[in-house]
Amino acid sequence: MPITTTITQSLEISHPVLLAPMAGVSGGALAAAVTQAGGLGLIGAGYGDRTWLERELAVAGNVRIGVGFIAWALERQPELLYLALDHAPVAILLSFGDFNLFAVHVGRSNSRLIVQVQSLEQAKRAIDCGADIIVAQGTEAGGHGGKRATLPLVPAIVDIAGKTPVVAAGGIADGRGLAAALMLGAGGVLCGTAFFASHEALSHAHAKSAAISASGDWTARSSVFDVARGLAWPPEWDIRTLRNGFLDAWSGNLDGLKARDLAERERYATAVAKGDFDVAAVIVGEGVDMVARSESAGDIVQRMAADGERLLATAAAFVVKGSPLSAPGL
Repeated sequence: MPITTTITQSLEISHPVLLAPMAGVSGGALAAAVTQAGGLGLIGAGYGDRTWLERELAVAGNVRIGVGFIAWALERQPELLYLALDHAPVAILLSFGDFNLFAVHVGRSNSRLIVQVQSLEQAKRAIDCGADIIVAQGTEAGGHGGKRATLPLVPAIVDIAGKTPVVAAGGIADGRGLAAALMLGAGGVLCGTAFFASHEALSHAHAKSAAISASGDWTARSSVFDVARGLAWPPEWDIRTLRNGFLDAWSGNLDGLKARDLAERERYATAVAKGDFDVAAVIVGEGVDMVARSESAGDIVQRMAADGERLLATAAAFVVKGSPLSAPGL
C-alpha cells in the first residue's frame, strides 16, 4: 500500500518524495514530472532571474508545484516571491537566510511554507515563524548546506518540531534512504541529486554524464565555485560538488583565486557555456552513487516509493518474527 504520512496528507500527494529546488536544474518540466508521478516538484528560483522563473512557471502549466528560494538572494528581489505566489504554488520553500522576512507573506497566501534548515537553532526559528513543514538538511546534500550529518540531525529536529512535520534531505537518493528517513521520524524526503541526471532536468548533458559515472567519494565541500561565480554566499554555508581540476587547483588558495577574480570568473563562465566540467561545477551530493543512468523523473519517484514501501513492510515483518535472519536485505 502507498506510504501515508503527515507530509502526503499536508501536501495532498501520493508519495512522500519532494524535488529539491536546485538552481538552474529544477525547472518547470522536472517539477511537473515529479508531481505527476505522485510527489511534489519544486522549481528552483535560484539567484533571481525573473525571466527564467516566469518561463519555468509557464512550462509547469497547471500542474501542482512549489517554488524554492534562496532567502538571502530573495532579499534583493522580493518581488519574485509575489510573482511565484501569483501562480498559487502548493508550497514556497525558503532556505539560507532570514526566512522571517518572507514568512508572513507566504502565511497570508494559500501556499504552504516550507523552511529548510541545517541546525537545531534554525529549526527553532522556523517553528517560531510558523513554518508548515521543516526540511532537515544534512551536510551530505549536494549544493549549499551546513555541517551536521543527516542521520543524527533529522531525529534531533523531529524531537523539537512537535506537530510540525519534518522532511529529511541530504544523501537520500533511493527507496532505502526514504525508508530510513521515515524510521528516523521524518514524514518524507527532499531529493536533488537523485533527479540531477533525469531526462527532464536542466543539467547540461556533460554534467549528467559526469554524475552518472561519479562516486560520492569524489565530492567535496568548499567555497571555490562561489568565488568563481561571483556569488556572495554567507560564510556559514559552502557548497558540495564533484571534485575537478578547478577545485583541486584552488581549494587551498581562496585568496589567490580572489586575487584573480575577473580572469577566473571569465574562465569559469566560458567553461559553463562550453560544458567543460573540469572547470565548471557538477553540483551533486554524496548520494550520487545511486545515480546509475539517465531516466525519467517519474520512474525515479515510482521506484523510490515502491522500494521504500517494500523495505518498510519487510521491516515490519522482521519485528513481528523477531529473527534477524528472517529479514534479508535489512
